[in-house]
Amino acid sequence: MTCPCSRSRFRWLRQFCSLFCLLAGCCSLPARAQNLDKPLQSIDDEITAFAYAPDGRIVYSVYRKLKTKAYDLEHDDIWLQEANGKRRRLLEGPKYARGTQPFSYLIDSFRWSPNGHFILAQLLTTTVVDDSGKTEDSFQTLLFDDSGHEIRINKGDNVILDAANATWLPDNATIAYLSEFMKPHLLFSLKFTRPATGPLPSFYEGRTFHEVAWFPGANSAIAVEQDHNLTGPSRLQQLDLRSDDAKELATLDSYEGGISVSPSGKKAAYFLDKEILELRDLTSPNRVARLRIGLGVFRWAPDESRILLKRALEKKSGDLVWIDLPPLAPIPANHEIPISQPTPIPILHSLTFRDFAITPDGRSLPVVIPGKRSLLVFPLPR
Repeated sequence: MTCPCSRSRFRWLRQFCSLFCLLAGCCSLPARAQNLDKPLQSIDDEITAFAYAPDGRIVYSVYRKLKTKAYDLEHDDIWLQEANGKRRRLLEGPKYARGTQPFSYLIDSFRWSPNGHFILAQLLTTTVVDDSGKTEDSFQTLLFDDSGHEIRINKGDNVILDAANATWLPDNATIAYLSEFMKPHLLFSLKFTRPATGPLPSFYEGRTFHEVAWFPGANSAIAVEQDHNLTGPSRLQQLDLRSDDAKELATLDSYEGGISVSPSGKKAAYFLDKEILELRDLTSPNRVARLRIGLGVFRWAPDESRILLKRALEKKSGDLVWIDLPPLAPIPANHEIPISQPTPIPILHSLTFRDFAITPDGRSLPVVIPGKRSLLVFPLPR
């Protein structure tokens, strides 16, 4: 049976029909061919961010409002779902307070420690700074363990102020993070701290970066370095996070964002502009490939033969498509790197999603639907 709404001239009605049919397994959509007649898991709440632990547990945040006499504020809850589906709250947002000034926060992202015991939560905050109601935006990183207990830095605060893209290093005791050097979010410094002892000297003091991508399970990172004056080209660097040993891999023609390291740590990908994605072999940096796919958010397939692309920016809704990756080849003598234009392969009936991931085991695809922002988990479409 074909639903009449699927032919409507109204886009919102067609999307509603597609989503209903996806969940109900009805109409003419080939849901069963993709094993999507019902999700493997679902969390029916307003999800703002989530992350999977290596053992399949999910930490996630839920949108919450906090009303005061003067302001309507936002204070996300933080929850943990065990692999067996049991859930418990780690942080009750309305009870979370800092200082005397009213503030709102949303959870932007989570990151687990390698051993699966500790969690970093990046908060986007808006603080009322004076009696006139003037506000100031900032970001910070909250530290806690998988029982919800605060992790205090040198017996002090459990928050790293002005800390973005923080990660636990393989020792599960050291945190590397970015601190804003040039506003708004133009250049960052690389910093380090340990909860047991406090801030550490940075091996890269004085150097500034557009973005940093951490190697999975290693004391290394790929960074796009830029001088303080934003002059000259961006440079792709491989950083040793235990020393000042940095290796320049390439001078980039341009840089738009989105740098990511493949699961094996042998490749990197990043957008040169709003259309072109460049792939680079990190073991042989002269080997590259370029694809015209349009700016978006992507995740690597476990075998690194393709990427799953959301055709929209972070926290914006877009459809998901597989992009097959071409082989990497040496840069030609004339430096004219050919640009391929792969055919996107739509999945999940071309529905749009606000957020997505590929689980650590490479088998499942969690997605956050727009509107209500429930989290649904499906088998990863092949």
